[in-house]
Parts: sequence; C-alpha cells; structure tokens
Amino acid sequence: MRADAYAKINVALAVFPRSADGFHPVRGIFQSVSLADHVELTPASEDAISVSNGEAPEDESNLAWRAFAMARRTARLMQPAALTIDKRIPAGAGLGGGSADAAAVLGMAAARFAIEPEAVMEMAEDLGSDVPFSFLGGTCLVEGRGERLTPLEPLVGFGVAIVVPPFSLSTPKVYSTWDAMAGPIDEPMGDRHLPPQLRGGLPIRNDLYPAAIALDPRIAEWRSELGARWGVPVAMTGSGSALFAFFPSPGEASSAAAEVDLPCRLAVAVEPADRGWRITDG
Repeated sequence: MRADAYAKINVALAVFPRSADGFHPVRGIFQSVSLADHVELTPASEDAISVSNGEAPEDESNLAWRAFAMARRTARLMQPAALTIDKRIPAGAGLGGGSADAAAVLGMAAARFAIEPEAVMEMAEDLGSDVPFSFLGGTCLVEGRGERLTPLEPLVGFGVAIVVPPFSLSTPKVYSTWDAMAGPIDEPMGDRHLPPQLRGGLPIRNDLYPAAIALDPRIAEWRSELGARWGVPVAMTGSGSALFAFFPSPGEASSAAAEVDLPCRLAVAVEPADRGWRITDG
C-alpha cells in the first residue's frame, strides 16, 4: 500500500503561554500543500524501515513507524511490515513532514486493520501535536495542543513559493526562546498581500518568528532577501526554517521559486491541497 503524505504551512499561528500540562496552546490556520513524501507500507517477513535521504531515523524512533506500531497494537495484530519513506519534505523546516508521514501510515494501517475512526484520531493525538491536522488535512482552524480541529472553507486559487534555507531549527529550542522572551507577538501581514479568502479574518502572523530570529538571525536575512527578490511579504511556517510567500497564481509562484539561486535545501512552488494524505496504490 502506498500513500502521499502532504506538507503543511502555518498560514497563521498564534502562540500562548505554556499551560499546566507543559504544552503551549496555539490557535491558527493550517493548510496542506502539494509537496509530499511518498510512503509505502507492505507485508514483510520481519519489520524493516527505510528512509531515502537520512532525514528521518531508520529505527523504531521514526514517528511514522511509531504510528504503525501503535495501530498494530490497537488492532491486536502483530503482522510484520516494511516501511519505506521517500522523503521530499525537508526535516526541521516547520513543514510537518514527520507528522505527515505518521498520518499517512495511520491511514494505511487503519484501512489494513479495520480500525475505527475515533481510535485513529486518539492515536494521532498521542503521537504528536501536528499529527491530528496532518491526518485530517485541507484547511483547518487548529487550537489547543493541535487536537481541536475545525475544517474551514478550502483555500484555493493561488500559489505558494516555499524556500527552505540550508539549516534547520529545533522546535523545542524555538519555544524555549519564545518563553525566555516573555511570549512575543509577531506583526501581522497586511490584507492587501493576502489571498482574498484570508482578508479580514484571523491575523496572519507567526508568533514563533521573533523567537526563531533571536535563536538564528539568518532566518531574518533569508526573509529579507526573498522579500526583496519577490516584491511580496515573506512568512515563516511553524518553528522554521522554511519560508513562504503567497502569489496570485501557481505559475507566478513557480517563477518565483525558479528565481531562487541561493544555496538552499529546497525551493518549490506548491498549491493548496484538500487533504493531509491520500492512498495512491492500495
């Protein structure tokens, strides 16, 4: 069984002080995009994990493998399997690649083991804050630890250029820096720079950006350089390091990505996706 596991961008991300459970509540608009890892889960004589480029562990700590192991325990079946991940989504970029892989594996395992949807979402919540959204996907208002999802009208009719600089950021370190800075709030993007569906609604900002640039000032340098090249505002997704900008059409986003001749990990144009994953061969 094969599936595409779609990346996400945080169109908006408001962060709140750490709660008693140790997590930072968030509220924001999350959007699946067409950049995808390719994940394959097949029966095997013994368990095996393979990742194409070394950007995810090839052992039981791999989040996608943990998703399969959890589903297998839930189904009370111990069938061995081989997990193969062709990584296209850079790790440590705020694009949710690991969560997307886990969500796709959960979906395939649920289909294979006939697991009820409620149990699947419980597993997604246990696996990580981004996994519930990655499982549902599309366009959602995401709140709490990531477990409260409200589907929104799908975002369509524009393109997004994504650039991943040649370095990554640690999510825990970005959050601890945000705490040390007493919870800064980012400047919102002006409505005139946004796709029409995003105007006049939730402030389009990422509260982790001030902490990210305090931790690694190169993020601000890359953001400034891309903004000057493209002539549009540039935003950061998640805890970084990926940066993105909205364009009126996929073609314009593609041209913008093609202009990037800097030594980056990825420069790509994407479109909004209506789901977090999909089975391509089952």
